[in-house]
Amino acid sequence: MNRPRRNSLLYRPRPRLRPSLRRLASLPRPPGEQPAEPTNKPEKKPAAEQPATEQPAPKQPVTGEQPSTDKQPATSEKPANGEPAAPAQSEKPVQGEAPADPNAAPVLDSEKDAKRPGKDANPAAQQSDGGQAAAPAVAPVDAGPPPADDKAAQQEIKPEKIVPVTEEKGTRRDQAPGSQPPERPKGADVLTEIGGRIIIQFNNRTIVKSDEAPRMNHGAKDVYYEDLPGGRTRETIVRDNGNQIVTIRNRYGDVIQRSRITSDGREYVLSYVDERYYQDVQDWRDPGDDLPPMRLNIPRKQYILESDLVEDASDYYTFLEQPPVEKVQRLYSVDEVKRSARVRDIARRVDLDTLNFETGSAAISDSEVKKLQGVADAMERLLKKNPAETFLIEGHTDAVGSDNANLALSDQRAEAVAEALTNAFGIAPENLTTQGYGESYLKVNTTGPERQNRRVAIRRITPLVAPVASAN
Repeated sequence: MNRPRRNSLLYRPRPRLRPSLRRLASLPRPPGEQPAEPTNKPEKKPAAEQPATEQPAPKQPVTGEQPSTDKQPATSEKPANGEPAAPAQSEKPVQGEAPADPNAAPVLDSEKDAKRPGKDANPAAQQSDGGQAAAPAVAPVDAGPPPADDKAAQQEIKPEKIVPVTEEKGTRRDQAPGSQPPERPKGADVLTEIGGRIIIQFNNRTIVKSDEAPRMNHGAKDVYYEDLPGGRTRETIVRDNGNQIVTIRNRYGDVIQRSRITSDGREYVLSYVDERYYQDVQDWRDPGDDLPPMRLNIPRKQYILESDLVEDASDYYTFLEQPPVEKVQRLYSVDEVKRSARVRDIARRVDLDTLNFETGSAAISDSEVKKLQGVADAMERLLKKNPAETFLIEGHTDAVGSDNANLALSDQRAEAVAEALTNAFGIAPENLTTQGYGESYLKVNTTGPERQNRRVAIRRITPLVAPVASAN
């Protein structure tokens, strides 16, 4: 297999400047409705209480960030200014960040993770019922100074021969895998379908899964599928310039290998994970449980870049090209990175604070699309150096409304940004992956409507999902 070369040309789809993205859900709050702002957000009934069924999940419209009827009214402890009551000095908020001091240590997403079974290996991220951090049985590991570059970050990964994505013989199939219900791992239950997105619960966690095919297949000359041994499938998307995007998924639909094969036969490995890891896996688990809790000793501003503080557009490139903040122990699948806050914490984060979303909406106006110019230019420069870069786009909501609806809404926001980066700026869709997290990782610790929580973030996750040290 030919190794990717830095000076190779990046595939760029035909640009469609500033397209309308209004087909995405735009659900503003009805006039006159005002959400209650309780001092403490009442515990929501876990979706696990719904009976599991093999019948198709009920479809619901996206109504995220709308006032919920199970909200309790504000109590007498609420200050006169209407803000939620601050926790007592002896308490710590379960979620939220304190960005006032850019030199303070960053608050990691894994530290915000709610306590749940199966997280015993990462107890520093757990919270007791009283809001106090649980006493860790394993001390957090000081990450020390970040690796000097991506090659140093992957120093712990043992080199292995990567088989070309097209080498294995497959059997052509008539229908796409998505036309049939996928196999679910043990303990994974489909709760509902909201706005074309499936809400799944496993290990007391609730996630949203969406179909990336419309975004990936847009403008494709041909798309075909093959069955591979072990319940795996291979998808091939043929572009009109002769490039092929080839993706292998395991029996659960997780991407375990993705490559771009150019018209001259060169293969660029965008993501790769050792299939042997999945052979004995019968359920979904957090790969971050294999890692000790992380303790960063770098200032917050070196870990999180906030777009509203960017003085020069080149800051996006300077920030995104930086390596992970700790060494990568193994290559992960893209889906593992999406599901694990601890693994995502290894990659630095860009918060697109200047991009505004209306309450309950995932629509991006033309004026908002322009705000993506700086980060799009940074991606383009990085892709010229390494066409196999992968960027994770994370969608978030505020804490108003139901958990499931907010998950679906946040996923739509992430997808809207990915579509804008492709359609308006020519970033190839295979270099982007999206995931919504709802209200799980609030930036501002409030149960009320908050613009800073209605946001999108971007991480360069290439060193986590691809052998960049050997690929370059």
